[in-house]
Amino acid sequence: MFETLIGNEPVKSFISKLLQTGRFPNAILFAGPSGVGKRAFALETAKAFVCSGGGCGECAACRRAGRLTIPKPDKRDDFKEVTFTEHPDVGMVVPFNRNILVDAIRNLETEAHFRPYEAQARVFIVDNADKMNDAASNALLKTLEEPATTSYLILVTSRPDSLLQTIRSRCQTIRFAPVAANEIERHLIDSGKFAADDAAFAARLSGGSVAKAIGTDVEKMRAARDAMLGVIENVLTKRVAAALQTAERMNDAKNKDDFEENLGVLEGLIRDAWLLRNGADSSSLTNADISVRLQTISSGANSATLAAWLSEIELMREHFVVNINRKIATDACFVEMAGV
Repeated sequence: MFETLIGNEPVKSFISKLLQTGRFPNAILFAGPSGVGKRAFALETAKAFVCSGGGCGECAACRRAGRLTIPKPDKRDDFKEVTFTEHPDVGMVVPFNRNILVDAIRNLETEAHFRPYEAQARVFIVDNADKMNDAASNALLKTLEEPATTSYLILVTSRPDSLLQTIRSRCQTIRFAPVAANEIERHLIDSGKFAADDAAFAARLSGGSVAKAIGTDVEKMRAARDAMLGVIENVLTKRVAAALQTAERMNDAKNKDDFEENLGVLEGLIRDAWLLRNGADSSSLTNADISVRLQTISSGANSATLAAWLSEIELMREHFVVNINRKIATDACFVEMAGV
C-alpha cells in the first residue's frame, strides 16, 4: 500500500505498522500542510480495511474504495450526508462551501454505528475537519466518545489547532511534512505533463505541496515572479512610481484572485535574498534558478532591511483580516519598503 503516493515515508511506515499489529485507533487525525496528500493517504488507509490483502490497491474492493465522486457545489442537500465511495463501507464528509454541515456529522454518527456491509470494518474520513462549526464539532464529539468497535474515523486537516481540544485529545495525531522538491519534480516528470525545466520550477515553488505543483501554470507563475522581482528592484532603487504601478496591476479586478499568490511569490524572493545575505548556498534557495539576480538584490540590501520587508508584508496580511482596502495597503507596503 501507499506505492502510488509520494513523500512522507515515515508516515507510511507508521500507518503500516499500526495496521499490521492491529493497533490502528478508532479515531486518528492526519495533520499537515495543504496539498501534501493527506486525503489520498486516508483513502489508501481505508483500503486496508476493505481488502482481504491489506490494501493491495488492485482488487475490486480497493478499486471501489478509491473511487469517490464529490457532490456538485450547487447541491447543498447532498452535503448533509456522508458521501460514500463505490464501496459501501468507505465514506467521506466534505465541506459545503466553507463549512461542514452539522447534518453530515449527525449522519456520520448514524452510519458509524451500522455494522459493515461487506468488509471487516467501516472507515469514515472527515476532510478539512477544521471547517466544522461548534454544532458540528459537538456532534462529532458524541461519536468519538462512544465509538463503534467496527468503525474508524480519520480526520484530515491543515489547521489542527482550529479543532476543539476535546476532539484532538480523542484522536491519535499523525503529522505530515512537506514533500521534498526533488520527489515532487520526479513525480511531475513521470506524469508526462511537465518538461524537465518546468517540473523543477513548479516543484521548487510548491512549498512541498504536491497538489500545488500539479496545478501550477508555469508560464503564469514565471510572469508573476518577474513582476515581483521588479517590485524589489524598484523599491531598492527608490523608483516608487514603478512599484506602485505593479501594485495597481496586482489589485486590478482581473487579477484579484491571484493577489495572495503574488504576495507569496514576493515573500519567497525576499526570503531567498535574505538567505543569500546570511551566507546560504544558492542551491538551497526556492528560486535557485535566478540566484544571480537574487545575489544582486541581496548585495543592495542588508539583512535587517530584508527582514523588515518580510515583516511589512506580514503586517499587511494581518490588516486584511479587518477588510482593509488592498490597494491602499499594498501601496503603503511598497512605499514603506522603499523607505520614502
